[in-house]
Order: sequence, then C-alpha cells, then structure tokens
Amino acid sequence: MKIETLPLASVSPLSSRRRWRTPVIALVLAALAGGGWFAWQGKNAPPAAASAGAAKQADKPTVFELAQNDVVTVEARELALRLPLSGSLAPLAQATVKSKVSGVVLETSVREGMNVRAGQVIARLDDADARARVAQHAALLKEANARLSLATKNEANSQALLRQNYISQNSFDTTRNSVELAQAASDAARAQLELARIALNDTLIRAPLSGVVSKRFVQAGEKLSPDSPVMAIVDLQHLTLDAQVPASDIPRVQVGQDVRFKVDGFDAREFSGKVARINPAAEAGSRSMLVYISVANSDQLLRAGMFAKGEITVDKSGSRPLVPLAALRKDGAVDVVYRVDGGKVVAQPVQLGMRNEDEGLAEVTGGVEAGAVLLAVPLDGVKPGSQVKLAKAASNTVQTPANHSAVLLAKKG
Repeated sequence: MKIETLPLASVSPLSSRRRWRTPVIALVLAALAGGGWFAWQGKNAPPAAASAGAAKQADKPTVFELAQNDVVTVEARELALRLPLSGSLAPLAQATVKSKVSGVVLETSVREGMNVRAGQVIARLDDADARARVAQHAALLKEANARLSLATKNEANSQALLRQNYISQNSFDTTRNSVELAQAASDAARAQLELARIALNDTLIRAPLSGVVSKRFVQAGEKLSPDSPVMAIVDLQHLTLDAQVPASDIPRVQVGQDVRFKVDGFDAREFSGKVARINPAAEAGSRSMLVYISVANSDQLLRAGMFAKGEITVDKSGSRPLVPLAALRKDGAVDVVYRVDGGKVVAQPVQLGMRNEDEGLAEVTGGVEAGAVLLAVPLDGVKPGSQVKLAKAASNTVQTPANHSAVLLAKKG
C-alpha cells in the first residue's frame, strides 16, 4: 500500500485569510476604544457643569423669607397699666321705711320688685285717732288765743289807767304778766296742733327715695307701732362695687381712676365705673383694703349682691408707638429692635417708656414710628444686615403679640 502526501499549496489560502482579518479586528478595537472614551467624557461633563453652577449660586446672598407671625407692624395707641380686683355690688342708697306712728294698716300700694318714686305713698294707716287729735288741739289753740286776746285788752286798759294814776305800777305789771302767760299758752297750743297734724300726715307712709321695693314687711290689717318696719327700698340707679385690693397695691390706687369689670350672666359685656373712696383700714384676715367704686346703672341691669371681676386703670400713657416685649433686644446697655427696611434687617435703638407685662407691650418714646415693620421674635440666623423677604399678608400689629413662629424658609437666587 502506497501513502501519498498532499501538496503544500493547499495551505496558502488559509494563511492569506488570516492576514486579512488582523487589520479588521484592530480597526474594530480602535473604534470601540474611541466610542468608550467619548462616552466617558460625556458622562463626566454634566457634574462638572453642575458644580460650576452651584459655585456660581453660592456666591449669591441668602434671602430669608419671613412668615406672617415673624414680623409685627408698629401701631400707635394708648398703653394702660391695670390692677385686677373683684367684689360685690351694693346699692349706693337704700332704706328700710318704718312707721312713725301707731295704727292699723289700711292698705299697701306696692310690692317687691316695683319701682317707687321719692314721696310716693307706699302704705296708709287708719287716721281716725290722728284726725281727732288735730281737732282737739285746734280747739285748745282757739281757747288760748281767746285768753290772749282778753289779756291784751286788759293790758291796754291798765296802761291808760296808769297814765292817769288811777292804778299802781304793780297792778299794771300784773296785768302785763297775764298777757305774757296767755301768749305762752297760745304758742304751746299751736305747737301741739302742729304735732297732731304731723302725726296725721304720718299715717300716709311715703318712700324716702326713688328705687325698687326689695322687701315688704306688713300686710293690710296689721297693727303697727312706732318704728315698725314697713318696706325696704334700694336705689339701683347708682351702685357701689366694694372691691378688695391688696394693701401693697393701694399706693397705686387713687380716687377718680377708671374701672372696667364684668359680671356673670352678661356674656362679654363690660361695665365701667370710677374709684369713689378708699377705706383707710385693712381687713384683719386678708390684709386687703376695700376700694369703693361708683357704678352708674341707669338701665338697672345690675342688681345688688352680684359678684364682679375687673381691673383698675392705675396708669395710662398717651398715644405712642407700641412694640412687643419679645421684639426687644439688648446691645450693651441700649434697647434695640430689628427693623425691616428695604429688604434688609437693621438694628434700631429705641427709648422705652411704660411697660405692660400682662399685655406684653412696651411704649416707645423715641426710635421708631407707627407703621414700622419689626421682627417680632428672635430668629436663628437673622441678624442686622441679613436680607429678608416678607411673605404675603405679613401685617400683624402689636395688638396681638402672641406666640410668633420662629421658622424661616431660606431661599437662594
């Protein structure tokens, strides 16, 4: 068996094919490398641009946006210092009407709760005895006047006889003495008649003052003796608020100061009065002193015995700018406020007057005027020179310096 070897010429086509593939693969690799480089460049370019923009914006100042409760608009009005008080209402004038004479009650024309006028008849007693006494004393007076008239005529006759020396001086003096005695008897009888007439008039019991009947003590048919109570009348037109004030606060209270108070049952209605008197002695138990406040009650809505709570205005300023105490700051020994002016915060020194801790307000005597916009409370990061932006409707006034929000919205750009 003969083995033949294949000719070498058959290998040449494979070698030439491999030489052709090598440059093609190189070109593909180069293209892929170039695309990857461009892709990498594209991926890294935006963060570089963003950082450049951020650096540019970082150079701009921060603007703080102030919420509505962060600022307050200064208002000019009065500021008052008030002292709390409480007490009961009592009538300024009241009376228990009593009978001056004895007698049987014929009628009582008024009852509890009815209004009466001064001088109005409120009860009537049986006046038969009183009329009889008037008639009796009138007769006695008439008799006394007759005796006086006779004594006067005798005196005239005696005086004529004395001039003619028909009688002695002693006889004339006796006659003159009779005239004087008759005159005294006439005067006494006239006085007794006047007393009888007064007693007759007292059978009509009248109201000593205008007011409202609070108590009726008698009924028709009862027998009264002198000083027996008949009616109790209170004047509701003028009341007095008897309020207790601590003795330590009395030096601040003066006659004529204004008082405002409320009474249970009248919702939010306020009543007013003025300090009329101050008791000079302190109460033994509470060490407080009574202050008497005059209250006009023309509509008679208030009643005696009602409990009232209110305040005395012990001091009052003029109409000046007011700022919240929370808006005040200290720059050394100087009081300052942070004022918003042209979109920036400015430290403004102020001179202060009266302070009201209860309302949280202070009077400004110099430094700011009404209408100025101030920071109502300290805010983190906001200081003089800071740029700020007012939110819409940021128009609080010092009438409501309540808890202000300290939240700021910081914006860039």
